[in-house]
Amino acid sequence: MSTATTDTTVGTASTGTATTAPADAADGTALLVLEDGRTSRGRAYGARGTTVGEIVFNTGMTGYQETLTDPSYHRQIVVMTAPHIGNTGVNDEDPESGRIWVSGYVVRDPARRFSSWRADRSLDAELAAQGVVGISDVDTRALTRHLRELGVMRAGIFSGDALYRDGVRRTTDDLVAEVRSAPQMEGAALAAEVSVDEAYTVEPLGEHAGSEPVATVVAVDLGIKAMTPYRLAERGVRVHVVPATTTIEEVEALEPDGVFFSNGPGDPGAATTEVELLRAVLDRRIPYFGICYGNQIFGRALGFGTYKLAYGHRGINQPVMDRTTGKVEVTAHNHGFAVDAPLDGEPVAPFDGGRFGRVRVSHVGLNDQVVEGLEALDLPAFSVQYHPEAAAGPHDASYLFDRFLDLMSTHRTRATSTTTEQES
Repeated sequence: MSTATTDTTVGTASTGTATTAPADAADGTALLVLEDGRTSRGRAYGARGTTVGEIVFNTGMTGYQETLTDPSYHRQIVVMTAPHIGNTGVNDEDPESGRIWVSGYVVRDPARRFSSWRADRSLDAELAAQGVVGISDVDTRALTRHLRELGVMRAGIFSGDALYRDGVRRTTDDLVAEVRSAPQMEGAALAAEVSVDEAYTVEPLGEHAGSEPVATVVAVDLGIKAMTPYRLAERGVRVHVVPATTTIEEVEALEPDGVFFSNGPGDPGAATTEVELLRAVLDRRIPYFGICYGNQIFGRALGFGTYKLAYGHRGINQPVMDRTTGKVEVTAHNHGFAVDAPLDGEPVAPFDGGRFGRVRVSHVGLNDQVVEGLEALDLPAFSVQYHPEAAAGPHDASYLFDRFLDLMSTHRTRATSTTTEQES
């Protein structure tokens, strides 16, 4: 990968000239360093220190709190393309999990003060409190164009004392070397790092609260967002959220009407345990629904490959066509990998000589023709690559949860009819 020119003048950081640490470390300077050598100078935002990870960009105009707390961003530095971030502060109602998961945060113009009746504190203060190193006053438009042209890569944010070693300003070469020593996203198995340690249950909510559940679902947490079990529970479903390490015997013990695999971080090509669990679910003909990482795991279970996108889909404005209805939906995305399956026809899934029967691509991205959904035709199973639960919106695809309920109901009816026929 060729070395690019810098966004800004980085002074002593690029020449290696020593300066005294106390004067510069306290002035709020921060450096964003990409593995190809590109550097951007800005101001520290959130915690001061060092962070490294894969740098990606998110095109959402709203929902920064949901983005920050999405476990799928584990080990990633997120660049926000929207220029003004932090205007509505942070509250305790909107997080998608119990903590911020991004490795670092890059913004152009942070809010000088937040203004929302729902806000409890500023975004800057929340980032600092959770130890998330960020940088502001960066030309995020130029940075995004760079990542679109060359693809996502590793990067680091350095501020405060992290800009110095033994009182001497670190050189750009030194910072780039640290960035390049960070692990790649390819081959990373990360679901177990973000999954719950202990199972928990979400009972039916809203108008269904206190009623007998209409169905029971086991949701395998590969990095699940809080809104997902909520979307099922508000439809009257009892949801058992279980760790990524759950076995098929433990799944069966919960007597589910359906199984769900969530979104999550990492390379689906490294998700061996998750793929084997899903194959066991499919063998038992338990209805299945997967979102995002769950779609990639489904693809792999069927025998298809996965591949890394150049810069991924991350935002809340991605057009997708549902091939079942012909409807075009505006959808929320957060994925850097995709399933490599044929867009046309109804081929037999290649795993184990066609063990799982026929499959078709049910949804396709209209920007780049990426597979955005899979449907098994001989099994009660389907998945989508995007996020129908989208807490920050849009909600065009929320009907998919109803489709899952219909699938479980139909399967249960057929199973009951078969049992009755056999007994008679």
